[in-house]
Amino acid sequence: MSRIGKMPIAIPAGVTVDIAENNKVTVKGPKGTLERVLPAEMEIKKDGEEVVVNRPSDLKKMKSLHGLTRTLIYNMVVGVTEGYTKELEVNGVGYRAQKQGKKLVLSLGYSHPVEMEDPDGLEVTVEGQNKIIVKGIDKEKVGQYAAEIREKRAPEPYKGKGIKYADEVIRRKVGKTGKK
Repeated sequence: MSRIGKMPIAIPAGVTVDIAENNKVTVKGPKGTLERVLPAEMEIKKDGEEVVVNRPSDLKKMKSLHGLTRTLIYNMVVGVTEGYTKELEVNGVGYRAQKQGKKLVLSLGYSHPVEMEDPDGLEVTVEGQNKIIVKGIDKEKVGQYAAEIREKRAPEPYKGKGIKYADEVIRRKVGKTGKK
């Protein structure tokens, strides 16, 4: 039995969960509304103040979808109540991040500044010149946009220059040694 899949999802106060046909789940909360179509094979039931996910059979595909479906609903509930944040740090001499309206402008040692437009539903803020914070209610969108920002200049292993997640540890390498 899926240990994650069989756990019920508690619905906090102020959150409504609607389950339409074809397993279209809509979660409304204080921070906004999320909706998603989940695998049709799964049986999603609202049981009082919690949501329960059941699987029809023990086929390998059903087992894998069971935990996934439950986690996706849980992430939606957490998103509309608390929201998600990702922090990135810009390291390197002359590397900077700035906010211009809805644009994030990054100076990353290229011949031109890199401009990125904020996606809908995400809030991007810059603290100082080297800390970027991505906030939103959709975990997937927050993670994806943070990964796209990091991709513009991923950290390199020798000096640690580039854009990294705040909690990321860069494995450093020793540089070249001269001849004797």
